[in-house]
Amino acid sequence: MSTMTIGILPQEKIRERTLSIARGEYTPKRSEPKVWFTSMKSLAEVLSDENRAMLKMIEELHPDSIKELAEITGRQPSNLSRTLKTLSNYGIIEMKRISNRAIPKAKATKFRIIAA
Repeated sequence: MSTMTIGILPQEKIRERTLSIARGEYTPKRSEPKVWFTSMKSLAEVLSDENRAMLKMIEELHPDSIKELAEITGRQPSNLSRTLKTLSNYGIIEMKRISNRAIPKAKATKFRIIAA
């Protein structure tokens, strides 16, 4: 499993950086973060101990559905679904749809944090 690099910048700086990239004034290096948070607090909420433990379970046990993951983790499916959606929005997991099931796949379980 690869290590995901995550950056922390104020919203204003993230916006400036994004616009600079869009205008072609700046080309990000391959080693730069692709995922950005606006504060350590928001990062800590998304990558809480509980969520990182769940990512390891997804990687090791390969659950076939959200329901199976809920049984493994002891979490309610509705709560788990919200968490998975948040992690998916940040690109930390990928949700594969097969028929009527959503299968979670962890894209990273290790993280390198760059705070600017």
